[in-house]
Amino acid sequence: MRDPAWSPAPGPAGPGRRAVGEDGLFVYGTLQFPELLAALLGRVPERRPAGARGWRAAVLPGRAYPGLVPGEATVHGFLLTGLTMEEWRALDTFEGPAYERTRITLIDGRAAWSYVWIATAEAGAGEWSPQEFAARHLPAYVQRCAAWRRSSADHAEP
Repeated sequence: MRDPAWSPAPGPAGPGRRAVGEDGLFVYGTLQFPELLAALLGRVPERRPAGARGWRAAVLPGRAYPGLVPGEATVHGFLLTGLTMEEWRALDTFEGPAYERTRITLIDGRAAWSYVWIATAEAGAGEWSPQEFAARHLPAYVQRCAAWRRSSADHAEP
């Protein structure tokens, strides 16, 4: 379920783009890797370092990716900006029903959207490691994401 408060801002944001409001997307897990964004979206959106207090990127047992859950920590990642409506839709679909796109507050006070893990009871006690993910899973995960994008394009309505 997506946050009902989310709605795109009207008007163009450049050639072939529509603005999606002032708030970007805070990414803290696999979506912080440029290779993965390129596989999913066909490009790497503008990104800059960001963080959010009161959250943690939790290990999800049996999964290579993390879940953002409330916690007494600061999670670090990136703020993606300039996403098109199609890219927002693709990311919503990719994240699926286990995540809810939620507005959070970043360390600098700005609001941003982020994908929050819904089943917090399933989250492990450990912190997810981007370094470990990159070393153990990134190449295969990028290939799976590229295949997912091709499959999604094959099933898109004309």
